[in-house]
Amino acid sequence: MVESEFPHADDSESTIYAAPMADDDAVDRLYGLAPGEFAPERDALAKALRADGRREEAAAVKALAKPTVGAWAVNQAIRSQPRRARELWAAADALAAAQAAVVEGRGSGTELRSAADAERAAVEALVDAARGLLDDRGRDLSETTIERVRATLHAAAVDPEARAAVAAGRAERELEPPALGGFGALTPPVPARGRSARGDEREEAGEREAAAERRRVERERRAASRRVEQAQAVLDRARGQTAKAQERLDAAREQEAEAAAQLDEARAELDALG
Repeated sequence: MVESEFPHADDSESTIYAAPMADDDAVDRLYGLAPGEFAPERDALAKALRADGRREEAAAVKALAKPTVGAWAVNQAIRSQPRRARELWAAADALAAAQAAVVEGRGSGTELRSAADAERAAVEALVDAARGLLDDRGRDLSETTIERVRATLHAAAVDPEARAAVAAGRAERELEPPALGGFGALTPPVPARGRSARGDEREEAGEREAAAERRRVERERRAASRRVEQAQAVLDRARGQTAKAQERLDAAREQEAEAAAQLDEARAELDALG
């Protein structure tokens, strides 16, 4: 894994905002910092704003929430991979258009599946970028965190409101995709007038295909969640066994030390007896 790079102040700048810059730039840089640096730098920026008499801005900065680990990883993936981020938003928009076409009887299930596959591939490209990050302790991100990154990217792809913060690299918490794998949020209203019998049949066929696709996506998501849970359970058991083994090893080492001490004492007595 390659450790990600974060901006750090040099000796001449005690905080991220020491150099002249717009306040929004200073806030934006907060979300590019390593997790452990966010809170102290946020508080320092708020303090500087208060000292400058800008109390409302200081209060707004102080209220900024430290991103969760998953949200932080999403922010860094988006910031470090702008091209892939643009590809995700484009794929998500294409997916929305494909579903709209199916619902209106103009598209096909094959086109919808292709668009869904492209959106998933774009998400996975950013997930791969997040896998290269290290936490504050220099460790790889856990699979649970990676799964939350994946879910957040899917949610941002299909939900315009969620996309704004994620696209800006300022997400503060993980997100869950809307119900039915996100497709429900993409379905536009269908006009109730001017439909022919053939149009109704095509619409019904499209709705069936869309519903089948939604069920398939939801099944895949649930299966992936189960695999994550199973892997976590296996890891927890392994860690428990490791802890027990360590306890037994420590006990054996204590016994060894006691036996060695008794041996030394017995030898000393033997030597004393000549």
